[in-house]
This record gives sequence, structure tokens and C-alpha cells, in this order.
Amino acid sequence: MNNSLPNLLKKLWHHIDRKKRIKFFLLIIIIILASIAEVISIGAVIPFLGAMTAPETIMDSAYLQPIIFFLNITTREELLILFTSIFIIAALFSGATRLLLLWFQTRLGHSVGASIGIEIYNRTLFQPYSLHISRNSSEVITGITQKASVVVDLILIPIFSLCGSSFILISILSALMFIDPFIAIFSFLSFGLIYFIIILITQTGLARDGELINEERNRIMKSLQEGLGGIRDVLLSASQILYVNKYKQSEIPMRRAYARINVLTMSPRFVIESLGMILIALMAYNLSIRSEGITSAIPILGAFALGAQRLLPILQQAYGGWQTIRGGQAQFIEALELLNQPLPDYVLNNEWETTPMKFNKLIEFKNMSFNYTSSGPKIIDNISLKINKGSRVGFIGSTGSGKSTLLDITMGLLSPSEGDFKVDDVSVSINNQRSWQLNIAHVPQTIFLSDTTIKENIAFGVPFDEININLVMDAARKAQISSSIESWKDKYDTHVGERGIKLSGGQRQRIGIARALYKKADLIILDEATSALDNKTEKAVMSELNDLDDNLTIFIVAHRLTTLKNCDQIVELEDGKIKSIGTYDEIIN
Repeated sequence: MNNSLPNLLKKLWHHIDRKKRIKFFLLIIIIILASIAEVISIGAVIPFLGAMTAPETIMDSAYLQPIIFFLNITTREELLILFTSIFIIAALFSGATRLLLLWFQTRLGHSVGASIGIEIYNRTLFQPYSLHISRNSSEVITGITQKASVVVDLILIPIFSLCGSSFILISILSALMFIDPFIAIFSFLSFGLIYFIIILITQTGLARDGELINEERNRIMKSLQEGLGGIRDVLLSASQILYVNKYKQSEIPMRRAYARINVLTMSPRFVIESLGMILIALMAYNLSIRSEGITSAIPILGAFALGAQRLLPILQQAYGGWQTIRGGQAQFIEALELLNQPLPDYVLNNEWETTPMKFNKLIEFKNMSFNYTSSGPKIIDNISLKINKGSRVGFIGSTGSGKSTLLDITMGLLSPSEGDFKVDDVSVSINNQRSWQLNIAHVPQTIFLSDTTIKENIAFGVPFDEININLVMDAARKAQISSSIESWKDKYDTHVGERGIKLSGGQRQRIGIARALYKKADLIILDEATSALDNKTEKAVMSELNDLDDNLTIFIVAHRLTTLKNCDQIVELEDGKIKSIGTYDEIIN
């Protein structure tokens, strides 16, 4: 795989929209304008200093005489006012263009960063369920929250800075060569050689430190997520020091790597500044011993001093930009991998399914098997089963029997490795799984609640201004939670807190059931959905579910067999196979 910087930038270019690409060309124009402004400001210092020290030389200059004649300048004071004004205007113009360049490149960089962050999040959310469960969530969160910032801070802004600095360097060097070619070339080669040698010496170490930062950042996020996400167990087991040590083992090496990069980026500046002062002193000595004398040398010396004053920071800026890019290249590669995650065809073609797949007769599993990898064990092993629409079907089995995997296939989250999954004789595949999922409402054992209101959580995924409050209230009543909600001060506008922390386990579970009922789906899947409820509430909820439309199909996974008492049939799984099928009475006997 070609991970050279030009190739990586080429890949990034494909993810930048047309409007921002045009802004990149506008940035080049501003860079050129800033370069011209630098040349003008350096060039303006010569007549300015000449008017102060040797006005007669300026008056006799063949280049300036047309201007002097046109403005009718006859005295030294008038000449000085003219070139002082020109110098001030040139300096202001130079400063304004540099400020404009800084503003535009920073704004453009962060605008691209926003687009990258949105695109990474978008592509990540559209990845298959099988990929999500194989990833560490902390790495995914790190990728989404930090990789866009990496592209901006460690790649785009330094590249803009490097390009701008290169243009301005060439312009300043050209201006200085016009004044004195030998000194200009000697100065530039001396400064450039020092930076070049440092780059050769440090580039391997910078790349290594960049990779270390990338790895340790992921470990830090993992440590934080595990420690804070499981804070109840951490407090009960008194394992705070364990997680602090994990954090420490990654934080210290990462900060040391950052320190090395910063030192290598900033240290050449001090050597170059000292060298620059020496070169200016030698140049001043050389000019002073010329036949024209020190007075005529002052304008040239001033131009070189101003040029060096501009040249050295720009050289340092270009060097710092290059070193920053090298240090961030490993993280840039990971950001591009996230940006290149494939999207489903219906997203690429903007052909979103809005009509549910027809489900009028039955669901069929036909000689179906599933394993996560070709060499891995079969989680589902050659299952064949037909379920009529309107059935209430229970699934039982020990942990690892394949219940959850079977439900994931039913919901179109996983695809069979072998065999077929059909709805009304139509195979469910990646091409039509979205339209099938429109028929489904799922209530898991652990309910996800967003930090919003009760009604927004019941109508999950529905825009706020489109929520049907009557449907919300009806779903809450059937889920046996309406009386609790209506006893609260804010009723359906009550905020549940992060992950529903302000609600009890049973209340969260009933909110999840209400969410499924609000969707008015053809198939409701309850995966241990009543496990957090007491027997009385569970019985009431199941009674409500049984009284729903006869065309509604319900799959129920439960540990308590009594939960499945009213099911039309119960399927018992063992080691990924169907062990037995029967009614509640038949299973008990």
C-alpha cells in the first residue's frame, strides 16, 4: 500500500466537495498576493532609507526620476514624506495580506475538517452490524471525534502553511537576489542546509513518534471509556488504581512523544537566528569597506535586514509545518481508512427505502447456518423453521444457544453464511434488508435511552416536530408506564438523563416496549425485554401485547418459561440447532 504523502493527499482530495476545491484555488491566489506584498514591502525599504541617508542618490536615480518629476518633488523633506508614506502603505498591505491568508487558510482547513468529521461519522453508522460488533467502541469513538481534528491540525493547516511559506520564501529570495545575488544565495543556502540536515536526521524518529501517539491515544480512550462506563463496578471493586495505571501507562509515553516532536520542531529556530545575526554583521562589514562608503550601503543593509527578519520566521514556519505533517502521517492514514469505509448502494444512489417489504404470509428460515468467520464455529447450524404472520413465538435456550444471533438475522443485521432467510418467499439480502427492517420494532434487554425527553425516547428517530403525542400516550399506556409518567411534574417532557440514569431499570424497559409499540411495526422482537420487570408488571405488559392486532407477529426471547405461556409455539435452541418445538404445555411436559 502506497502511504506516501502525495498519494494520501490524492485520496483525501476525492472526499472534498467541488465548492471547497474552488476555495483551494482561491487560497493559491491569496498566497501569490501575499508573496507579492512581501516583495513590495522589502523593495520599499531601499528608497525609504535612501531618502533618509542619501537623498541626492534617490533624486538622481533613473528609475525614480519619472515619479519625482510627476509629483513635482524638489526638496529633501518632500522626498522623505513620499517614500515614508510608500513604505508605510507597503508594510500595511503586506500585513493585511498575511492576515487575510491566515484567516482564509484556517477557515478553509476547519471547514474541510467539519466535512471530514461528518463523513467519517456518516460512513461509520452505515457499516454492517457484523463490523460494529467486531470493533472496539473506544477506537471507533476516537476515530470519529479526533481523526477529523488530526487531518486539520496535523495535515491541512501545516500544508497550507508550507505552501504559503514556500511561495513567500521564493518571492523574498528573488527580491534579495535583485539587490545582491551572492549574499542572497549564500544566506538562503546556509539556512536551508541546516533545516535540510535536521529533516534528514529526524524524519524517522518523527514518524515513529507519530505512530506511538496514535496507538497510545486509542488506549487512553479505551481506558477512559471502560473506567467511566463501568463506574458502578469500579467503585464496588475498588479498582480505581487499576484504571488510573492503565491511563498512566499510555498518557506518559504519548506526552513524551509530543514533547520530542515539539522540541525537534522549535529547536532549529535558535540556531538559525544566531546564524542570521552573524550573516548580517558580515554583510554590514563587507558593504562598509566598499568604495561607496557606509552611507550608500545603509539602504541595501536595511533591505537585507528586513528580508532576513521576514525570511527566518517563514523558514521556521515551513520547517515546522513539514515536521508536523511527518508526525501526524500515521493518524492521517487511519483517518483516510475511516473516510474510505464503503457505503451501501442505496445511500450512494440516494435510493432510500420508504416502503416496507410486503409481509402477508410467513417468515421462513431454510437450511440456515451462520458463523462469523469461515473458520469459526457455527453459531446457527442448519436451522429450518416456518412462522406464520400473526404468530406469537417464544425462543428459549441456554446462553450461547444461538437465540440472539437468530434474532439478528431476522432483523437483517446479519446475513446467513449458508441457506436462506425469506419473507413471503422473497430472500432478505443486503439489497432489500432496509425495506424489511421498516417492518420491525426491537426491544433489547438493555434499552438505549438518549438524554432527551420521555416522548422523544418513545418516538425514537422521529423529528421532534413530527412526534404524534397521542400515539406516544397510547404506546405508554400499553407498556404499563403511562401512570408513572403522568405522575411526574413534566409528564412526557421529563428528561431521562444520560442513558436513562434518572429512571429505574423497569421504567427504562417499559419505555423500550412503548417505543416498539409507537412504531406500529408488523413484527415486534422482545429480546429479554421483560427481564427487569416484576412479575405483576410483566404479566400486565404481556397481556397488553397479546391483545394487540392479530396480524402483529411477536418474537419473544425469555429465561422465564412462564413469560411465554400465551405463545402459539415455543422454539428451544441448543448449540445453534432446534432442539424442540411445541406449545407451552408441550414444552413443560
